[in-house]
Amino acid sequence: MQIYWTKINNIIEETPEVKTYHVDCPEGLTWEEGAHIHLALEGFNAGDKPNRSLIRHMSISTLPHEASIGITTRIREQCSEFKANLRALEVGDEVAIFKIHSNVPLKREDKNVYLLSSGVGLATFRPLVLDYFDRSDNVKQIHSLNIDSSRNFLFPDIFASAPDKKFTSQFVDNREDYYGEVKNLAEDRDGLFYVVGSDEFLKQNIAVLQERGIKPEQIMLDKREQQLPEFLSRINGL
Repeated sequence: MQIYWTKINNIIEETPEVKTYHVDCPEGLTWEEGAHIHLALEGFNAGDKPNRSLIRHMSISTLPHEASIGITTRIREQCSEFKANLRALEVGDEVAIFKIHSNVPLKREDKNVYLLSSGVGLATFRPLVLDYFDRSDNVKQIHSLNIDSSRNFLFPDIFASAPDKKFTSQFVDNREDYYGEVKNLAEDRDGLFYVVGSDEFLKQNIAVLQERGIKPEQIMLDKREQQLPEFLSRINGL
């Protein structure tokens, strides 16, 4: 396993609780849209075993042509040891990155694509939308639906409806409205549904989509292949 030690080159305060950390991209390192990476902080490998409290699996919110690996995360006042240590870092400090993998690249199957997320989950979808804007081949249109009660929406310059690009973006601030909209979107029996959020959020979305007849192969989750049955087995009737 290749571990890259790299420097933070920029920290952007997206909202009062959300920051994007841009780190230098090691030469030759590349990735697909919808990729995630392991981010580790100083000291994580100082002992005989890795200190897992200093390692997190994070989505990459940038594309390779942006020449920087962006990691967008929410850091609340009361947070984990990892988030507290991350919050204390500054431009020029070093972090470790390793194990890049993409579970949710943009499928180009001449279908409508629906991006379902909660809050900072938009960070996973940012690269998919940018990739679509750059090349819309074999994608009918994209609709993003995000639930965020803070009203401090992420990436407003990107997640804004653009009819000329066949892209629509929708924000709601409560679960009742959100799941009502998911039911409406699921009327498209041929659509592709990408879901990003907590495990509970994934399961609730899957249940709603299942009730509307959406099949497992139409649902994309940011999970390893071996984890998918845990979430999608109910749809198969198992």
